[in-house]
Amino acid sequence: MAKAPTKKAKAKKGFEETLWDTANQLRGSVESSEYKHVVLSLVFLKFISDKFEARRKKMIADGQADFLEMEVFYQQDNIFYLPEEARWSFIKQNAKQDDIAVRIDTALSTIEKRNPTLKGALPDNYFSRQNLETKKLASLIDTIDNIETLAHETDVETLSKEDLVGRVYEYFLGKFAATEGKGGGEFYTPKCVVTLLTEMLEPFQGKIYDPCCGSGGMFVQSAKFIENHGGNINKISVFGQDSNPTTWKMAQMNLAIRGIEADLGKFNADTFFNDCHPQLKADFIMANPPFNLSGWG
Repeated sequence: MAKAPTKKAKAKKGFEETLWDTANQLRGSVESSEYKHVVLSLVFLKFISDKFEARRKKMIADGQADFLEMEVFYQQDNIFYLPEEARWSFIKQNAKQDDIAVRIDTALSTIEKRNPTLKGALPDNYFSRQNLETKKLASLIDTIDNIETLAHETDVETLSKEDLVGRVYEYFLGKFAATEGKGGGEFYTPKCVVTLLTEMLEPFQGKIYDPCCGSGGMFVQSAKFIENHGGNINKISVFGQDSNPTTWKMAQMNLAIRGIEADLGKFNADTFFNDCHPQLKADFIMANPPFNLSGWG
């Protein structure tokens, strides 16, 4: 007797989608436009903590335990130094405390003060203002803590932590932009558009400029293009700016996760009225003009 046909197995979700679905269940009192800053800030904190801890372990293995609290031994390798209260392990340990939002704000503020290159780039007392439920925030922290586990469970190809978290950050940016519709274009240009511009211009070396850089997608894709073609990322210099203060901060975090050094100006500013790079002579200008904003011209 012939067997009844079995139902077709469901396609396995990618780990980014699984992570998004889990995190998205936690949304409640926070608007989508605000929620992205909560999630992305925690992803950023998790990533820089992982790099810090890896560097710390290497120093111990190399017999440099006496220098563990010296910032220069981290910053010389483009790694942010994190005091104990600013490390992911500390945040994870205290995730269920009623003052966890304050602890996260303190961690981000401390990181910014101890690392000059991040000046003005991180959210300022953001978590405390959102009135997030402790239980939900703790659950979100636990979800982000399991990024690598989720990636393993979905059989993702072997990736470095930098690439892994970078992929999560990029995926979340795209999803947040989609949920915000037209307004999402203010901080995110679809990957297909960015890829097309990069492939056309081929920015192998020189100065790359984006006058309305959003969350930094043009720079990230330029770095990917160079790596995919066997080039040297150190042969490019990145310059940009953005008028939106929260978008400007997102760009700083996005590029820090990717290990891309960039000059985005000392503060957010409108390129039309306050050019942060008046003397710049760029080799490549890659931009998606803000046509989604009314009255931009």
